[in-house]
Amino acid sequence: MGQNVRFKMTSVCGHVMSLDFIGKYNNWDKVDPAELFSKAPTEKKEANPKLNMVKFLQVEAKGCDYVVLWLDCDKEGENICFEVLDAIQPLMNKSYGNDRTVYRAKFSSITDTDICNAMNQLGEPNRNEALSVDARQELDLRIGCAFTRFQTKYFQGKYGNLDSSLISFGPCQTPTLGFCVERHDKIQSFKPEAYWVIQAKVFKGKDSPLTLDWDRVRVFDRDVGQMFVNMAKTAKEAKVDSVSMKEKAKQRPLALNTVEMLRVGSSALGMGPQHTMQIAERLYTQGYISYPRTETTHYPENFDLKGTLKQQANNSFWGETVKALLSEGINRPRKGVDAGDHPPITPMRAASESELGSDGWRLYDYITRHFIATVSPDCKYLQTTISFSIATEGFTCSGKTLISAGYTEVMPWQGIAQEEALPVCERGDTFTVDEIKLLEKQTNPPDYLTEAELITLMEKHGIGTDASIPVHINNICQRNYVTVESGRKLKPTNLGIVLVHGYYKIDADLVLPTIRSAVEKQLNLISLGKANFQQVLQHTLDIFKRKFHYFVDSIAGMDELMEVSFSPIAATGKPLSRCGKCHRFMKYIQAKPSRLHCSHCDETYSLPQNGAIKLYKELKCPLDEFELVLWTSGSRGKSYPVCPYCFSNPPFRDMKKGMGCNECTHPSCQHSLNSLGIGQCVECETGVLVFDPTSGPKWRMACNKCNVVVHFFEHAHKVQVSQDSCDSCEASLVIVDFNKTRSLLPDGETQHTGCVFCDPVFQDLVELKHATMRHPMHRAGGARRGRGKGRGRRPVGRGNPKKPKDKMAALAAYFV
Repeated sequence: MGQNVRFKMTSVCGHVMSLDFIGKYNNWDKVDPAELFSKAPTEKKEANPKLNMVKFLQVEAKGCDYVVLWLDCDKEGENICFEVLDAIQPLMNKSYGNDRTVYRAKFSSITDTDICNAMNQLGEPNRNEALSVDARQELDLRIGCAFTRFQTKYFQGKYGNLDSSLISFGPCQTPTLGFCVERHDKIQSFKPEAYWVIQAKVFKGKDSPLTLDWDRVRVFDRDVGQMFVNMAKTAKEAKVDSVSMKEKAKQRPLALNTVEMLRVGSSALGMGPQHTMQIAERLYTQGYISYPRTETTHYPENFDLKGTLKQQANNSFWGETVKALLSEGINRPRKGVDAGDHPPITPMRAASESELGSDGWRLYDYITRHFIATVSPDCKYLQTTISFSIATEGFTCSGKTLISAGYTEVMPWQGIAQEEALPVCERGDTFTVDEIKLLEKQTNPPDYLTEAELITLMEKHGIGTDASIPVHINNICQRNYVTVESGRKLKPTNLGIVLVHGYYKIDADLVLPTIRSAVEKQLNLISLGKANFQQVLQHTLDIFKRKFHYFVDSIAGMDELMEVSFSPIAATGKPLSRCGKCHRFMKYIQAKPSRLHCSHCDETYSLPQNGAIKLYKELKCPLDEFELVLWTSGSRGKSYPVCPYCFSNPPFRDMKKGMGCNECTHPSCQHSLNSLGIGQCVECETGVLVFDPTSGPKWRMACNKCNVVVHFFEHAHKVQVSQDSCDSCEASLVIVDFNKTRSLLPDGETQHTGCVFCDPVFQDLVELKHATMRHPMHRAGGARRGRGKGRGRRPVGRGNPKKPKDKMAALAAYFV
């Protein structure tokens, strides 16, 4: 604006804040799910606390006069604008008078032209659009959590083989599943029906025979079909009734929007909607394509079609087509729908496969070809149709001849197939009948919905937005409600089918798309400033609160369906360890979520997930007499004992739910952190390295918070944690016994006591690694090298640690 100013540029990672219930309402056991509709207060929490995004933004914004918001140009982006403003405005300089300090940049692609135009036409963030996102977040949180908590606790407490850690409900997710189950039901109820068609073959001279199509198409009565065959067989010749030749055009595609891109990604490129969206976002942030979230299929009047096309002129695949278009003049694109959000998805600069990688290139290749096709001529072809009569029956045959390929030059898969030319003939000509026969066929059931078909249904019924459609489809796959079969078909599982049938039985509104579609319309009115945020929110919550109470009262209806498909929890699993209350064996249920169930006490106990569970030497917890079990993530991972009762009922104030013996603060138990803890983790801030007494002869200690594993004293006969501590770092000393023949200690010694971190004798016998976790979210990149954090710490329960004099710089030598 003509001023000399200093700019700072920074970014966020998605939403800065997320909506959640306040602390006590996140306890499933102590809160009635019905309270989540109105009583439970919500708060905005940092979406990713580890990023410290709020503090980071505040540091950057301190002392600034103006802020220009360059967030994504959709409703979610608008919402993030206000999250950023909430964080930074208190730290910015106060404005003079009524000076504007907040500006909003609107752009659709990361190119020089777009960025400069956006900077020259700065607007203001749209509060209404941000409020519509707040409303959606709160509705999804309250409705989803209430139904999810109730049905998860109810059914997992009764059935042992549901094989899903969460029986979730979502206002968009559930209707999405409903579409898949509806198609499954049609397949199951389908009864094939026999029908008959007449096939006739005729020829002229030495030409190949022509196969004709019957004008009646088919009949469902065999005798009637046979009658028509008998009548046709009375004629030896087929007479040409008419020959028509018509020039037809296959229209070039409309400009590309998000939903069409997702459909093509699934049906043609074999990539799931979520994966397609992730790749599109990457291509956008790298500047290869325009903004990938748009509902618009119409280019704006000022869109530089020629400039965008010129960038593709040197490509080895479509360069020649582009040059020809530029010299002959581009075609005016078809008029699509202008949703008023962003221009259609187009390429923004030239690229090659080596730059983008395999999947990135395949999507970019399609987007570019689609763009070129929108400004290319239509595909033109000649359709020839010959009508015959054989006795009383009419037959036809048709063929297509390409006139000009048009847009199919760059989209060859949509081209006109080369067909065998039809013989030249005119009205009144006769052909010799080669054969006439009656063929029996059967009607076929519909196939399972493909992802592409499901996306079309969701768009048609207003379920989700162009941005959230992939998320809802991904959710029903992750929850084990559907499986993705070959051809990216979605086949519902037993659990998915029973849930949808149960909703239909109790309240069809919970699964039909109508109610969510109406809510989406209300949310859209908020974004346009035509509806009140609070009124829409309250009205929708009141409706779903009533539905929830009716659902709870009628749950027996869904339970009857569950009983048929799933086994009671008492009849599931294998006996593993003894209950501390009745001393009978409890059964280990492996299906997600894995748990232990005592059928005598009718109690179920949670276990750590994503690992294997086995009995731990029949040892018992000194507090409750429950037999301990050992959780392990595999031979290259870590393992620790768990008391099934303490895991869900923490025995000490400083313990939380979900802690194993490696975090237990019992002062004297031989399995606790106090007995086996050695020192502070060398990488994370809060963890303690705990000795694993079951790991011999490949002895190790593992962090009880992160995935750091320290291997030491391989082939030692015995390793014990001493009650004494290191003078330098206060870590517990370790007593190591070797056999004479396998001793790795100097001078043939067989026993040594020292500090794992500071003792020079142990220097070469310690190796830092990262545990291999079974769950894909926890996979580490194998062993890593690097320095430890250099702060030793004694385990909890042994007094406060001292800071070592040299900050344990020696760790750098031990852990390389």
